[in-house]
Amino acid sequence: MNGPTCSSAPTLSTVSLHQGACVQLESDEQLYQVIGIDDHHDRCWLRRWPLARQGSEVFEISLQQVRPAWPRRS
Repeated sequence: MNGPTCSSAPTLSTVSLHQGACVQLESDEQLYQVIGIDDHHDRCWLRRWPLARQGSEVFEISLQQVRPAWPRRS
């Protein structure tokens, strides 16, 4: 499978956020993949991970609502 994949980066932060990284939202435990980042406007674009067979919708959200996916809480 080609293309970006979610990697387990334990020190991931919004400062080091990069395209392809996996994150979670402050509001839920679902995984999302970073599609793009706009540091100047404090926004990023995400899609659900893993991808659905029919694709996953991309949406825009504030970087303040995003947190690292790892380490995961038990």
